[in-house]
Amino acid sequence: MVSTQSPADLQAIAREARMRARNGQLSSPTPGLSPGIVQGNVAILPRDWADDFLRFCHLNQKPCPLLTVSRPGEYRLNELGDDIDIRTDVPMYRVFRDGQLIEEVPDIRHLWQDDFVAFVLGCSFSFEEALVSAGLPLRHLQRNTDVAMYRTNIQTTPSGPFSGPMVVSMRPFKPADAIRAIQITSRFPRVHGAPVHFGDPAQIGIRDIDQPDWGDPALIQPGETPVFWACGVTPQSVIEYAKPPICITHKPGRMLITDRLNADYAAI
Repeated sequence: MVSTQSPADLQAIAREARMRARNGQLSSPTPGLSPGIVQGNVAILPRDWADDFLRFCHLNQKPCPLLTVSRPGEYRLNELGDDIDIRTDVPMYRVFRDGQLIEEVPDIRHLWQDDFVAFVLGCSFSFEEALVSAGLPLRHLQRNTDVAMYRTNIQTTPSGPFSGPMVVSMRPFKPADAIRAIQITSRFPRVHGAPVHFGDPAQIGIRDIDQPDWGDPALIQPGETPVFWACGVTPQSVIEYAKPPICITHKPGRMLITDRLNADYAAI
């Protein structure tokens, strides 16, 4: 259900969750946390790589809907919320060097560089509130697990060194509910919008629907069809191909919780 709390109350809950992440008390997946509030995918790159990645986002808006981009060295993201510090406020970070994941850490202050540019991208967790309010059950929320995510054979549009396959998130629905889900999510283009595929996973290169590349299996029930949305984990996939000297992202499912309201991103 959509929360009946005031925007100020919702933002206070979001700030409390963000402070828990900052203090090392929140490292679990964030789906369903801070209802009504926008959550964001994160990618942080050196300035020399930022222009190509910015263009990559503009060319691939389904998987990479840009919410904000910082100035070089800027770690406060006041556009998205009060006192957001991109170095500490994500529940868990992934650190890549030359395209290889080398560690996961809860704080990146010790890694911060004056030339870092932070990108925050829209997340499908934002449209999930609208699905739940319409009476469409989401199994990963029911089971308190992470959403299932898969690397596909859908190629992104290249920009400089950035290229590679799109990542998708999957939610199973009965056919009639799948149609409603498509209609509802099409109203949220800033957070991935309508699905990119539904039905046979093999058509988009997914060999085993029960073995997601990230997240947890969704346990599709008889009579349900899988529905696939573009996913903000896509940058982590293309990093493997681009091989920047360093890149920092969120750990899949552990998003930056902002102060912005989901309603702000709904198209009329």
